[in-house]
Amino acid sequence: MSGGLKAIIIGAGIGGLATAIYLAQRGVSVRVFEAGPTTGGLASGFTLDGFSFDYGPYILLDRPGLEWAFHQLGEELANHVELTKIEDIYEVGFPNDVKVSFHSDLEHTAAEFEKQWPGSARKYIEFVHRTDRIYQRLSELQHVSHPRLADMLASGAWKEARFLLSSLQQVLARTGLPEEIVNAVGIWTHVAGQNLHQAPSPLALVPSLFHTVGSYCPRGGIRRIAEVLTQLALNSGVQFELNRKIKKICSEGNRVTAVQTEDGEFHPAQVIVSNHSAIGTYLDLLDQPIGKKNELEKLQLQSPGVCAYLAVKNTPRPPYLRFRLTDNGEPCRLLINPGLLAPEEAVDGWYPARLLSPMRYADAERGTEDQRQYLGKILAENWWRPVGGEFRVLATQIPAEWSSRFNLYRASMNPVMTAKFMRAGRMPHRSPYFQGLYFAGSSTHPGQWVSFCSISGVLAAKCLLEDARC
Repeated sequence: MSGGLKAIIIGAGIGGLATAIYLAQRGVSVRVFEAGPTTGGLASGFTLDGFSFDYGPYILLDRPGLEWAFHQLGEELANHVELTKIEDIYEVGFPNDVKVSFHSDLEHTAAEFEKQWPGSARKYIEFVHRTDRIYQRLSELQHVSHPRLADMLASGAWKEARFLLSSLQQVLARTGLPEEIVNAVGIWTHVAGQNLHQAPSPLALVPSLFHTVGSYCPRGGIRRIAEVLTQLALNSGVQFELNRKIKKICSEGNRVTAVQTEDGEFHPAQVIVSNHSAIGTYLDLLDQPIGKKNELEKLQLQSPGVCAYLAVKNTPRPPYLRFRLTDNGEPCRLLINPGLLAPEEAVDGWYPARLLSPMRYADAERGTEDQRQYLGKILAENWWRPVGGEFRVLATQIPAEWSSRFNLYRASMNPVMTAKFMRAGRMPHRSPYFQGLYFAGSSTHPGQWVSFCSISGVLAAKCLLEDARC
């Protein structure tokens, strides 16, 4: 069906890997150009002093989404990855010392809420059941590149128009839950460095996944997903060009024709899939501008924040994730305890941990000195130290280092996923400006889960093959 078709993929992140596998399995000749020395992008990992760490922002797994992507690749996720279910998922601490905890078990979670806020258990359980019904109606839209009215009608998603048109704050306000629980449910937008009023309503669906499907982490960390997809790509005949950064995408008229690497070599291609930032592809890589250049440049960007990779002495205790909200308007903090899920990975009685915080993009733009000072401030805070005990800082990352290591567009991960941006539509998988140009990765899908990136990669490949048949 696709014999003779040659594709170049820019970037070996999760989206690029999924695209490469899907195309190669269908007879497309695929070359992946990756600027760095390894595959996986922000989902990759590293080992230091005997400790293994995930590099990037991915901390939990959306099992149904990733299973769907693997099925599209002709594989069963369970055959490649051992998943650990997380029973005690996360805790949010507030400046007034109030703590809100979330467990896999709905009744357990609601009962703890009831102790602090009488009447909240019933409201929370009703909220979870209601959002679960919404999720069931909307979930199939994740598997459609550009949902149309027919897709909305077929799935029943049209019934959730009010939900989709609301902000996260509006959805959570209707629950009648206490402010602390509302902010704890919305922690996933806090950790992205935005507030509940900006955030899109689908973030309200996360608790329904925790309490129904469950929350998981792969044995070996999120990096295990990148390792598996890389091997599947190699098995499918995908050719990798590591340490080969793309300098330019060449075009003739409105059709892309080739890529140029930093060493000056040109590589012709009939189709190109960018797993680089879609905005960065348009503004930095293409050899001719697009009409919406000014509009793209105005999009609000999300900083990757700061991170410290630690060895801690205390034996990890639940929960897996500990968030801390501030009272000074700064972004939240997060302590991740991978040693809780894999205690056998301890080294001489020390355990791995990660301490991170978002950083406002405008603050990060002030320069590396401000970035390092902010990281130092996070490390000096007392809220997490009793949990970790004695600690050693093994490595750190600030926005400038994320950018250079992972070739990020203007030291950002993505445009900020606001409610307004979600309603307007994410970056499409199929470029409306250049024939033969497609996009994969989280810039085309609403979220920072590995599953979203892999789904996006499959959808980009499907768009490409659909066009090739025309």
